Amino acid sequence: MFSCLWLPVTATAAPAQRVVSLAPNLTELAYAAGLGERLVGVSAYSDYPPQASKLEQVANWQGINVERIVTLKPDLVLAWRGGNPQRPLDQLTSLGIKVIYLDPQNADQIAQALEQLAPYSPSPASAQNAAKAFRQQWQALKLKYHRQTPVLAFIQFGTQPLFTAAATTLQSEVLEACGAKNIFADSRVPWPQVSREQVLTRQPQVIVISGGKSQKQVIEDYWHSLLRAQVIALDPDWFSRAGPRILLAAQQLCPQLAALPLR
Repeated sequence: MFSCLWLPVTATAAPAQRVVSLAPNLTELAYAAGLGERLVGVSAYSDYPPQASKLEQVANWQGINVERIVTLKPDLVLAWRGGNPQRPLDQLTSLGIKVIYLDPQNADQIAQALEQLAPYSPSPASAQNAAKAFRQQWQALKLKYHRQTPVLAFIQFGTQPLFTAAATTLQSEVLEACGAKNIFADSRVPWPQVSREQVLTRQPQVIVISGGKSQKQVIEDYWHSLLRAQVIALDPDWFSRAGPRILLAAQQLCPQLAALPLR
């Protein structure tokens, strides 16, 4: 049994004093909403902003350390329903710890997540302003890089097997914001496995990946002479995390797509 029990927090939202985040993107959202100084525990890979990496890690791909979280006495836990196991979250709730779920699936939901955190922030206005600024910058980017004839783009994850992203993903929305058309936008599943032949049939002009120069070279070697498409490598954390820095991924991608000739 747990040795540290305390009275449940009230149902009314109030500035949180001690916060635990259970995913890297939630950590970034917490900082953006003005909750950074209230964080006492985070998940593995919570490395942005840099000070987050100094906080105690209480969760990783193996699970959630409920006992350690209880010891830290948080009055708010930020959870990801799509990635955190439900049972330990139910345990935390049963102990009177407030758990809120943030699982943004698109750009507007990132702004909504910041607004959802506002009542718990010591500076609610900063969270609201961050949400407003995010929406404004996203809309401005879409207007700037809109193309009448979109660039045909393939989002590639890995090589064996070969995976991509459908229209329902945030990654596909980044492409769309930059004036590109995801060639597998019509997939019925969010992260479909595809064949090399399917990609070649759809003839993308550009391949968008997550990684650096070495990964870019791997992808270029993979397609070699089969496909004449420019490979664009985006910062993995910017492109993969559903948080405010998805804007940086778009700002990294958009100018490179804009430089491509119209087909």
